[in-house]
Amino acid sequence: MEPLLLIGIITAIALLLFAIEAFVTPGFGVAGIGATVCVVIADALVYHYYDAFAATLALLVSTAVVLLLIWWLSRSRTLDRMALKANIDSTAATRAQLSVRPGEEGRALTRLALIGNAEIGGRTVEVKSTGAFIDEGTPIVVTDVQDALILVRPKD
Repeated sequence: MEPLLLIGIITAIALLLFAIEAFVTPGFGVAGIGATVCVVIADALVYHYYDAFAATLALLVSTAVVLLLIWWLSRSRTLDRMALKANIDSTAATRAQLSVRPGEEGRALTRLALIGNAEIGGRTVEVKSTGAFIDEGTPIVVTDVQDALILVRPKD
């Protein structure tokens, strides 16, 4: 096979792998590593079949092309169109957890080794102790509620 044709095919494969890495499997790495290997092989073949000036020129051109592709990709709206723009506004909190308010009182159903279950206002909810462990059956007071997280302390 003609050396120039072989180098051209390997370079085309490298560009294809770079495109796959950028658009199909971003962040996975296998296609990017394969593309880098193809570029190195193409440059090594130029070094083998042609003189040092052609090899240096091929190295500079391939480096410039890769840098231009990265620059173009970062400046284009292609990645922006592929980016996820949805905001997740749902919560994992149950209705019982959302109905608990600071200041409510209840009792620990399980030992609160930081997290456990408690009964507050007739509702069984998962709570978190603000500090020390709280034994089962201990009266508690809700200090703060943040979505699904209910912070409690022992009642004085």
